Amino acid sequence: MKKTICFLVLITQISFSQKLKIDTKTTYQTIHSFGASDCWSMQMVGENYPIEKREKIASLLFSKELDKAGNPKGIGLSMWRFNIGAGSTEQGIDSKIMNEWRRAECFLENGKYNWNKQRGQQWFLDAAKRNGVDFTLGFLNSAPVSMTKNGLAIGSGKLGDWNFDKNKIDDFTGFLAEVSAKLEFDYISPFNEPQWDWGPKSKSGFGSQEGTPINDEDLAWAVRKLDTKMTERKLNTKVVITDAAQIDYLYKSKSNRSEVGQDNQIESFFSESSKNYVGNLNSVEKLICGHSYFTTSPSSELIGKRQDLSAKIQQQKINYWQSEYCVLGDNAGEIEGGGQDLGMKTALYVAKVIHADLTYANASAWHWWLSVSANDYKDGLIYVSNNGVKGENDNNKFDAEIYDSKLLWAFGNFSRFVRPQMQRIKIETANKDLMVSAYKSAKELVVVIVNPAQNQRIELPNLTENQVINTYTTSKDKNLAHSKIKGTSIEIPTDAVVTLVIKLK
Repeated sequence: MKKTICFLVLITQISFSQKLKIDTKTTYQTIHSFGASDCWSMQMVGENYPIEKREKIASLLFSKELDKAGNPKGIGLSMWRFNIGAGSTEQGIDSKIMNEWRRAECFLENGKYNWNKQRGQQWFLDAAKRNGVDFTLGFLNSAPVSMTKNGLAIGSGKLGDWNFDKNKIDDFTGFLAEVSAKLEFDYISPFNEPQWDWGPKSKSGFGSQEGTPINDEDLAWAVRKLDTKMTERKLNTKVVITDAAQIDYLYKSKSNRSEVGQDNQIESFFSESSKNYVGNLNSVEKLICGHSYFTTSPSSELIGKRQDLSAKIQQQKINYWQSEYCVLGDNAGEIEGGGQDLGMKTALYVAKVIHADLTYANASAWHWWLSVSANDYKDGLIYVSNNGVKGENDNNKFDAEIYDSKLLWAFGNFSRFVRPQMQRIKIETANKDLMVSAYKSAKELVVVIVNPAQNQRIELPNLTENQVINTYTTSKDKNLAHSKIKGTSIEIPTDAVVTLVIKLK
């Protein structure tokens, strides 16, 4: 009997080389910032955790330093979002917010300001400034409870019903001006996700967090009042609107919020013919803010809705910020919001969303939701848990272990290198597996490549004499790992986000 000898050859698949085409003269939006918020965990972490752990978190989020091998120590956020509380913490269980972590203190109590409130959040605000974060923003979910109609920081549950006593508008605008001046915010966002009802979630009468609806007409009225106050105080803080709950509400004129006057917000606030026009106010920044929730799957919706949004933005000649996102829902079966994931699956999905928001919606800013989370959910860049116990509870309130995620570092592929005032430029590739975008300053060219497929080899045009390319790779086993390559041929590993930095001068 003849013996058959079999040889098993393992071959790592690498696609044929594809050349990137870069056109530095064709420019798009100017980048403003990449950021994240301090909700809600930072109050607990900043007030209770040991200083070395707070500093570790601050370094991961804010640092622009490199270690001896040239690897970034952090993701260098350029925007920090501070939640200005309404006072539900002081009310305790009477706030009708069951979860202590979702309540927030208020700087104004019994008619007096107490700047020792929100100390945990202030610690991280100071850390952001110490680390050179470019911009800070204060945002509200509700007016102070002393100014609301029901005396609470949650709404009535009726769509469009602003939980606010309009007779106290001077108090409200004074509060916003005072906090903006004291904490030296560059921006103030007075209304968050106005399209949701923010009311009780059960017959018990309890809500999930601070929040209130508001329609476009009331929002414009309040912003005009706020502009008057900011002008009187001669503050440099700019007002940004509207932090829409979904991007559809920014450009659609016929939506499920039309009857309560909460949609078509780009035209409503920035068309000169609109009764709600506020684009001529000195303190109002010429941009619109929206959240990418529930519009990211399938790919046809991810792309199509952002193209529609971009068209309306260009029509009104304003900028767009994607100002809040995390993974929610089932996303057409592509990825579930539930379940903590420190690995590349979530990182690659979010990188795809960032790429789409930047390249199809022409977003000039992109901000994540929870910078630190204790939840068993895909909502954090960094996670904390004590002995493996997850959740917003006493177990994690005073101390816990700190876990960085691949999402943190993949976000850093954008935030650490695509800096404020860079311009997005034209870049093309015939490789359909790769998502590529490019940005330039006077001294650098930055290319971000998202590869959810097998290994790819690409070629870059020779842009400088003796070209040296610094690469930073986030993959299964790397966190913004630095490498230096001479020449124009580069291998992009499977399931990775890679940033290329080329010095132009």
